[in-house]
Amino acid sequence: MSSERLAALLDEYAELEKRLADPAIHADQGAARRVGRRYAELVPLHKAAGELEQARADLAAARELAAEDAAFAAEAETIAASLPALEERLAELLIPRDPHDAKDVIVEIKAGEGGEESALFAGDLLRMYTRYAERRGWVTEVIDAQDSDLGGVKDVSLAIKTKGVPDGGNGVWSRLKWEGGVHRVQRVPVTESQGRIHTSAAGVLVLPEAEDVDVTIDPNELRIDVFRSSGPGGQSVNTTDSAVRITHVPTGIVVSCQNEKSQLQNREQAMRILRARLLAAAQEQADAAASDARKAQVRTVDRSERIRTYNFPQNRITDHRIGYTAYNLDLALAGELDGVLDALAEADRAARLAGETELARR
Repeated sequence: MSSERLAALLDEYAELEKRLADPAIHADQGAARRVGRRYAELVPLHKAAGELEQARADLAAARELAAEDAAFAAEAETIAASLPALEERLAELLIPRDPHDAKDVIVEIKAGEGGEESALFAGDLLRMYTRYAERRGWVTEVIDAQDSDLGGVKDVSLAIKTKGVPDGGNGVWSRLKWEGGVHRVQRVPVTESQGRIHTSAAGVLVLPEAEDVDVTIDPNELRIDVFRSSGPGGQSVNTTDSAVRITHVPTGIVVSCQNEKSQLQNREQAMRILRARLLAAAQEQADAAASDARKAQVRTVDRSERIRTYNFPQNRITDHRIGYTAYNLDLALAGELDGVLDALAEADRAARLAGETELARR
């Protein structure tokens, strides 16, 4: 089955290479981007397969020459010793990957238990992801936000995008897909006069951003309401009904946006979020594995469903799903998240390899 899958993927790689070489495809930027992303996903596989094929050919040649010249025997042994690592790398690349790995994302952060302190922490998380995106060279855009009175955020939607085609097909989703869940903070709030440590929480939901071809939305299934935007304390932001609330009637999903001054712009932004949520919902229904992968995503912003704790007195960050702990919370909040994200990626890789091995035994 692995050899058949490899042959099929290498054929797909060759076909995509031909399509990208055709100038006609670049007339449709959306299609060119989709083909480019898939091509980038298959580049590491093509390279690994080529390296393994070359190594096997070199080994055969070295063994043949060793029959006439003993000096080639050592070279043959060296090449033979390199084969297991090349075979393991190719086997790993043949494991079906997350179909959304090349996608951009929309990160939704919502304040939960803890009142104003929770909103301040939600603001900290927003800055953390924004700074991490800057470190990666990604582009960020606040789609919609509801600020709190003390400078935090009650609810914010942040779009994060790669510039161009992501290397190896590893887009924003491939790095941030594990961030969905309840994030708990332990610290002395600015509103605490007694110096006591409080615990509060904020919820994070990470959605792969859907393109038009990913989700079909029937306009007749949408209920669109407009209302007047408002800011902290209920103060009027503008005097026109520019804010938009869209309800997808079949699923009951509700999205609202009020950041833009134009009703049309708010509607476009709300549709971006709606498409992402519908894509995530469809993926969960169609694929049980996707549902398992997203089971840690936030459902209620309750401290008991935490995936990660940020302890300020100890400068500690702990991810409870994999038992990861580091005492560099200050650096993590400044955007240095690769430590915990690398640990999560490695745990996922090990789980996928174990799952593939178990399937092969059956």
